[in-house]
Amino acid sequence: MVYLMSDLDLPLRDRIYREPEGPHVAIVRGRDLDAALDHLDARPDCRALAIVGLPREVPDLELLNGRRLLVCDGDRALMREFAEAGMAAGAEVEWLHSDVVDYHRIAAWALPVGAIVLAAGSATRMGRNKLLLEVGDKPLVRHVIEAASEGGCHCILAVYAEEAVRKAIGEAATGVHNPDAATGQASSLKAGLQAMPEEIAGALVMLGDQPLVGARTVSMLLRAWRREGARPAVAAAYGGRGVWRPPVLIDRSLWADLMQLRGDEGARRLFAQRPELLDTVPAVGRPDDIDTPEDYASIVHLFPRRDPG
Repeated sequence: MVYLMSDLDLPLRDRIYREPEGPHVAIVRGRDLDAALDHLDARPDCRALAIVGLPREVPDLELLNGRRLLVCDGDRALMREFAEAGMAAGAEVEWLHSDVVDYHRIAAWALPVGAIVLAAGSATRMGRNKLLLEVGDKPLVRHVIEAASEGGCHCILAVYAEEAVRKAIGEAATGVHNPDAATGQASSLKAGLQAMPEEIAGALVMLGDQPLVGARTVSMLLRAWRREGARPAVAAAYGGRGVWRPPVLIDRSLWADLMQLRGDEGARRLFAQRPELLDTVPAVGRPDDIDTPEDYASIVHLFPRRDPG
């Protein structure tokens, strides 16, 4: 939930102008900063504060200890003062140098998204682990991780079962081991959700064998989901028919429902039962996944290889 404490017209999902219930972030103009600090003092469940247009003097920011802080202003020197004061108080600080309100940057800060890359499948039809196949001089799973990172996800969790996959992931994502992977996809989805940081507002569920999805599709999903009026989940639709395929971005409010899934059930089961929860956006990538050697052969030639010379 996003609590707008000043006269800010930000069309964010879950925005509210009155005192909220439950965990939230607050956005305030600098002239109302004293009221915002009083709010932080009274509400330990206010996890973050954004200040748009800074006041001339830096107040005591001790209340931001352990919280996130975003400072936005066109005065670099003043912004630096606030950022340094916030860091000294123990806040996680970001800054935005701008004289105007940058909606997309503030939306990304207020509603952070984490990616869950499902990379624990056995891939029996391939005869070997498909996620380790080389595509464009890197393991297939790394393409999906890079799309999540370049598309704007704040953190990336790759759920794996085999040690070789963990090594292929390397430092590109946070590995989450799933010892129950043999029971089906639901266990991997739940392992990823359980490992998500508490400040993450939505989870982007991606398949580890879709190297053609691309960062642009990820970015489009994030922007569509953050808009006021968007449904709790947004998925990519391909071919102009409105038929969705992963990735799918799911609001935290639905995670408890996903935790009830069993076996090979995935998010598709939830949205088949409750289609009113899901929006779709036209996607520019391709949803092709790799299940067979023929699938691999049809995709691998699309990625250029580095010239060994």
